[in-house]
Formats: sequence, structure tokens, C-alpha cells
Amino acid sequence: MENQLKKLLQQAVAEIKQSRVARELEAVEKKYLGRNGELTKLLKGLKDLSEEAKPVVGQLANEVKEEVARAVEEVKANFQPVEQLGFFDPTQPGIKPSVGHLHPNTIIQYQLEDLFQQFGFMVLDGPQLESDYYNFSALNIPDSHPARETQDTFWLKNGFLLRTQTSNTQVRALEKYGAPLRIIVPGRVFRAESTDVSHDHTFYQLEGLMVDKDISIGHLVGTMKALLSAIFKKEVKIRLRPGFFPFVEPGFELDINCLICNGDGCSVCKQSGWVELMPCGMVHPRVLEAGGVDPNEYSGFAFGLGLTRLVMMKYLIDDIRLLQSGDLRFLQQF
Repeated sequence: MENQLKKLLQQAVAEIKQSRVARELEAVEKKYLGRNGELTKLLKGLKDLSEEAKPVVGQLANEVKEEVARAVEEVKANFQPVEQLGFFDPTQPGIKPSVGHLHPNTIIQYQLEDLFQQFGFMVLDGPQLESDYYNFSALNIPDSHPARETQDTFWLKNGFLLRTQTSNTQVRALEKYGAPLRIIVPGRVFRAESTDVSHDHTFYQLEGLMVDKDISIGHLVGTMKALLSAIFKKEVKIRLRPGFFPFVEPGFELDINCLICNGDGCSVCKQSGWVELMPCGMVHPRVLEAGGVDPNEYSGFAFGLGLTRLVMMKYLIDDIRLLQSGDLRFLQQF
């Protein structure tokens, strides 16, 4: 341990002398003399020494600590007056500060917001803590629907719930703005379900709603193709298949060719070659009526884009759970 202490002293003094500004010096001092510093870590092995060796090593450790502290003070005395004068040496290499960056979900969300604003859509936000009415009843979802069961939805004791979809903002927006209306609603949603590489209990959606006179399925398909081409910077193969959702009629599932495996089949697309991206369809007349809009005069389309799945396709991420893991090794790639 004596050799380790001497080596630590040499390394510490060398790094201290290389420090150019106060923050560098403080970092080195903390590295070696901090509560969890190198010296503290080394001295944890003191208990394993013989009784004869402990006082010798202990004295040497104190000397090392004093030497490191003395070196810090000497270097600090040399450059501190210069810093106080605001001196700046342009010949010295810059020090890049450690700053954060946008999450991949946020990057794609901002791109979509910019795109839809060019199409004339408003960007709205909705509550994550929602009532039964706006999350289910106003969207023509009956009491018998399985999404109302506790195993599929996070319910609170006061009767509210964590929204299961960004569709909860559809009727709110119709009530406030009426028709014609073009909105998107990006946000976080929650499902009480098991997780795997393509499912998570917390993820992001982007709701889209367009209500006007003479809106057709053609408007829906055209908008989706423009969206995907803008995000992926290329034509993306899609398919539209029938699907049942109480708040649209007719309803569809829009899938895209899996970009992880190029349609060959993988765990993300469940070996099908296709990834379910969004439920969509023509807004059900009952939803328009709930928002105070006459379905005989107006029609519209709606979609619930799986924003997190779109991020996976964009960056070829093969496990949805990575996006909410908080693992910096993963996030720093973006």
C-alpha cells in the first residue's frame, strides 16, 4: 500500500500542475481528496493490514494528503489573480462544457411539430391525468370496452386515470375551437401492460385531428405519406388495413415496412415484416357531436401516431425500453 500511496501522490501532483483554471483544479482536488476520492478508496484497505503496518501507512497517508493539498494551494496562487482580472488567452485550447441534449423522442416530436405547422395544424397539449369522460365516453368507447378494466389502464382512487391515448384532447379541442379544425397533440400516455421489445407501459403518441367540410380518406392517406417521407427522407412502404376503433368509422391500421429488418422479420415486427404505427380513420359522428360539431355538415380524419415506435424506426432501435431507461450510454449516441 505504501507504493500505491506514493504513486497516487505523483499522479495527483502531475494533474494539479496541469490545471489551467479554477474549475479544473477543483475537479482534480475532489478526485483525489474528496469524500469518495482516490485516497479515501485506497485507505479502505487499511483494515486488512497488520497491526504493525497500520500506523506506518496511516502516517504516510496523512503526508500524502498534506502534499496534495499544498500542491493545490501553490497552483491556485499562481493563476487566481489572472482569472480575477478576466484574462483570456486565445492560444489555449477551449474547454467544451458538459451539456445535455434533446432526447430522441423530443427530436422527432419537434420535427413533426414543424412539419404539421406548415400544413396549418395547431400544436396543442392535453392533461395526462384525465377523466373517464374525455378519455373514454366522449370518444364513443362503451362501458364494456376492455380498456376500462384495471389490468389495461392505470386508475386512481378518485375515479381519474392516466390517459391511455392522446385522443383525450379531441373533444376538448372541438369544444374550444369548433370546426374547421386542424390540430396535433404530442404527449406521453400510459398502459398497464407487460413490456417487451416493442411494448412499454409509458410511451409517446402524437394525435392528429382534421375536421372540415368534405374531408375524405384520401386526405388522411396523403397526410400520412407526407409525414413519413419528411421524417425518413425517403419513400416508405405502407399498408392500410381495416381496424376497429370506437372513435372512428371506418377505422384502419396503418403499418409501415419494418426498417429494422427491411421487411425480413425480426423481434420488433414480430417476424411479420410490418410495424403497426398508428390507428386512424374517419372521425365517428358521435365524437363530432360530443364536441358540439354537426356531423351532417362536417367530417374529418383522426390518427394516433405511435411516436415512440416512429423513433425506433428512424434510429433503428430494436428495444423500446431503451428510450425510457435513462441509460446515458444509450442516450449520448443522439
